[in-house]
Amino acid sequence: MTDPIEELIKEIAFKHNIAVSRDDPIMILHTINYRLMHDSSKAQQAQLDKYKEEMEDLALRWGNDAKSKAERILNASLVASKEAMGQIMQEGAKATAASVHSEVDASLARITRPIRNAHRIAILNVLASCITLLAAAVALWPTIQ
Repeated sequence: MTDPIEELIKEIAFKHNIAVSRDDPIMILHTINYRLMHDSSKAQQAQLDKYKEEMEDLALRWGNDAKSKAERILNASLVASKEAMGQIMQEGAKATAASVHSEVDASLARITRPIRNAHRIAILNVLASCITLLAAAVALWPTIQ
């Protein structure tokens, strides 16, 4: 396996006809940039792992809530069907369907906000990466010229 620093020195020499040594200040910028990218990658992975855990916890909680609510709705429907027949039973079924529909809509509304927030966070991370890349390019520009 070849040394990445040596490969970079060779590439600079080949592309720009400039001899660069290991103790050249441009190599410090390369090392800093590499370290920042590595640290940023680790931080983003940690955030993604944390977000994944939170989403799994939320999904489990929503599943349990939905199951609990469905069981409550079912029990209410059974009690209503025992107490009344015919028309009363039909009205109970309509009310149960409307309740399930509203619970599903409410659950979906609660899911939408965290997904939107995750999307915004992802966009902000991409923007931060672009700004970092731009800053590195601006810092590198004077040394190239």
